Amino acid sequence: MPRYLDRDRLALLAAVVAPLAVAGVLVPFRTHFANANVALVMVVVVVAVAANGHRVAGALAALSATVWFDFFFTKPYEHFSITRSADIQMAVLLLLVGLSVSQIAARARRLQVIAITDAGYLAQIHDTAELARSSASPDRVVDRVKAQLTDLLGLRGCRFEFGSLLGHPPRLERDGTVSVGARSWDVDRRGLPTEEVEVRVYRGDHFYGRFMLDPTPGSMPSLQARLVAVTLADQVGSAFEQAER
Repeated sequence: MPRYLDRDRLALLAAVVAPLAVAGVLVPFRTHFANANVALVMVVVVVAVAANGHRVAGALAALSATVWFDFFFTKPYEHFSITRSADIQMAVLLLLVGLSVSQIAARARRLQVIAITDAGYLAQIHDTAELARSSASPDRVVDRVKAQLTDLLGLRGCRFEFGSLLGHPPRLERDGTVSVGARSWDVDRRGLPTEEVEVRVYRGDHFYGRFMLDPTPGSMPSLQARLVAVTLADQVGSAFEQAER
């Protein structure tokens, strides 16, 4: 957990400091730069913070960029006041654009499809896919994937429910995120939920069942590990489909 806390603190620190630092670099040249160009540079800083942090850091960076744009680049300089309507519009646009792109950048970072390059992950996926194609019994694939998920996600246990959808437990989605009801659960900051988490098994539109994950308290599997987990669960759907032919 400290590793994630340190990263989040660094992102928040960068959100406050980075726009100020960039503004300080540009101040000596403010008479040679149009304020629109300065605002674009600030937006780039906001995107950089959001892409490497999270939504809160991105929003804070957008606010910080707007404040220092006002302080250093609108007249009267070095005052938190704006007298010209054009500068007011520019500051408001900077804030709105900064907030928007920070949300987009943070979401893109969260939902990006990570290339699975770890040799161990690739070997697990390959071996399970081969078993799904060759085995006459989907149960063998289910048992294999249960063991893999337990090890991969650091679980206390894992079971499989055939063709049932009882209750509304937290769910590991196909993009590696975890949802609790209608809300997104921040695994990177909070770890997996303490209650069982489902991973649904489909093949096309056909629902076969779900894995029920019993997380170890404090377990924080990476996004890459969660994507691998979903990929492994997909092989179970493939095994069921193969058995029906």
